[in-house]
Amino acid sequence: MPFRRSAPVWPAVHSERRALIRDLETLTPELWAQPSLCPGWDIHDVVAHLVDSAKTTRLSFLRGLIAAKFDFDKQNANGIARARGATPEATLAEFRRIRDETKTPPAAPATRLVEAIVHGEDIRRPLGILHSYPGASVDAALRYQLKTGVSMGGGKERAAGFRLQASDTGLEHGSGPVVRGSSLVLLLAVSGRPVAEEEFSGAGAAMFVRKLEQGSS
Repeated sequence: MPFRRSAPVWPAVHSERRALIRDLETLTPELWAQPSLCPGWDIHDVVAHLVDSAKTTRLSFLRGLIAAKFDFDKQNANGIARARGATPEATLAEFRRIRDETKTPPAAPATRLVEAIVHGEDIRRPLGILHSYPGASVDAALRYQLKTGVSMGGGKERAAGFRLQASDTGLEHGSGPVVRGSSLVLLLAVSGRPVAEEEFSGAGAAMFVRKLEQGSS
């Protein structure tokens, strides 16, 4: 079931932040410089983005968007520059300090859970770090992405025309050729992250991956 209102979201977000901090504490400085799944961002950049996002309020988001002349990419870049410490240790220390914040930009609280999980995998997957996410948390993030357009950071268009089935949680969505995969893999796919075809099964798997590779438009 999806999260109701916003109350249960924050404990899940805080739990994921703490888990990611534990993983980050094991990294060498060289690993912080490795590319993440976000094009153009290294691991340090993603952590800085998470720090900046956790400190962003509705008002500061609007101010930042105006300063970036309504360019979301530039706004993100400005946030990373602002939050990225001189060393990985400095950025991680700030992440620890704000890990229990409940600030949010003008968006649904579920977006904080999407950020925590998807950006967590942006960091973990390239480094070969495995993490077990609660199924309810991943399903809640996936449901949000499936009802939200790509222009707003979701993945509705990427899923269109397919019947998505989460093999581990039982979540199902849409109609069309079946695409089966774990809830986490489906979340990453509709969020625009690269996922290998072998992580899916079902009659629509190959077509789904081709669509993802070609873009949602």
